[in-house]
This record gives sequence, C-alpha cells and structure tokens, in this order.
Amino acid sequence: MRLQTLSEARWIIAILALLAIGSSFAMLWLALFFLLLIFCTLAFFRDPERAVPADANLIVAPADGTVRDIIEVDENEILKAKTRRVGIFLSIFDVHTNRAPTDGLIVYRQHREGLCLDARRAHCSDKNESMTWAFENPRATIVVRQLTGAIARRIVAWAEVGDELKKGERFGMIRFGSRTELHLPLNAELLVKTGDHVLGGSTIIARLREALAVGEADSFPDNQ
Repeated sequence: MRLQTLSEARWIIAILALLAIGSSFAMLWLALFFLLLIFCTLAFFRDPERAVPADANLIVAPADGTVRDIIEVDENEILKAKTRRVGIFLSIFDVHTNRAPTDGLIVYRQHREGLCLDARRAHCSDKNESMTWAFENPRATIVVRQLTGAIARRIVAWAEVGDELKKGERFGMIRFGSRTELHLPLNAELLVKTGDHVLGGSTIIARLREALAVGEADSFPDNQ
C-alpha cells in the first residue's frame, strides 16, 4: 500500500474509525459496520505495482477500467487535431491511480470546472469536471484527461508541468468512480476494443508507427 495513495483516504479512515469506536459502546453491530467500511476504503485506495512494457512505441492504459468507447474526435485543447479517443470507465472496484501512458515530459496540465454526470457516457467528456494532461516525447504527444463521475468528486494531481515521467509512473488519481480518456494519433495501431478491461500502466492500448519517431513536438500554449 503506497503511502501517497493511502494519504488521500486519511480523513475518511479517521472519521470511520471514530464512528466505530463511538458506536462500539452502544451497538456492536454498528461498530462492525464501520470497520467493514474501513476495509472497503483500504481496498479502494489500493495501488499495486505493475509490469510496464519496455518498448517505447507501446502506449499503455492510463487507468484501470473498462473501455467504454473508441471514437475519432477533434482534440482542440492542446493538439488542435483529430485524434482517436479511448474512453475508460473506472468503477468503484477498480484501482483509481492514473499512470503515464508513455515516457514523456509533462508539458500541459489544466483543471476545468464542470458537472458530475455519469462517467460511463461519452458525452460527459465536454461537461464534467476534468484535468487534462499532455505527455511529450520525440515520438508523439499523448493527451490524457481525468474526468469526475456521478460519484467521483475529487481529481488529485501528484505531478506538475515540467516533470519527466517514465511510462507507468503515477501522476494522480480520481476518487470513487470516474472516467479517464486517452487521445492517440490516428495512425497509431489500436490494440484494444470496446468492452475490454484494462490495467493502468500495464495493458497495451496502442502501438505508435515508426514514422512518428521523426520530427519535433509542436509548441504549446501557456499552462497552469
């Protein structure tokens, strides 16, 4: 259990522990219920290590969850180009840590206020609260977007613009059910399909074409 991940649950665990202690003097069954909630919270904030594929052309899942949709969309916030977007829904039973899909420099991080609609639906991408990231390397610039859901109400960022991350390294998490989107170049070879369950930092989502290994990344607007 990583302390950085577990620290996000410290207040939840503390409150449940106090409730368990307080109720133990009156109703033992209620104290046991709060203890069960503590174990459920610990399970939710689990953060296992993952085997990360070494090939630099392989893009891995930025989150655990189920691939809900794969569509072509215009990514107008950063890339200003059409991309293939892979939407991953994270249920409360999935690990909620987000991981870098590729080696790269974080060149963009932007939070957007919004709603908390059902994260299983593709249309929530333009409406829900979100945090958008861009990972840049000589092969490509990969965009990841964290989105809140009907239950999730907190996006956590552990990395900053200017940080250099290795593929599979953690950069944040979303608490209690959410959605993570991955924007890929159109000529990347997609290796998953709708309905697949993926593991963050481990499951290969796509393979970049060798032709993408030339050229320099575009410049980006000022970031926050």
